[in-house]
Amino acid sequence: MRLDKFLKVSRLIKRRTVANEACDAGRVMVNGKPAKASTNVKVGDEIEILFGQKSVKVRVTDIQDTTKKEQAKDLFEYIS
Repeated sequence: MRLDKFLKVSRLIKRRTVANEACDAGRVMVNGKPAKASTNVKVGDEIEILFGQKSVKVRVTDIQDTTKKEQAKDLFEYIS
């Protein structure tokens, strides 16, 4: 699944266009490397997103095309 779509479906970022812009600005890393929006995400990948002064690091645990809000948090787990 594309990185920008995963960020939207998992609700780490609310809209796909915002996810796209974050990737273009170099604020999203997959497995420690800056990633484009078209990067393929798979189970086990580590994603780090920089939000201003704060950063969020998660590990992908599941991939689905669509989810309900309650199930979105099951697609990833927070790591330090």
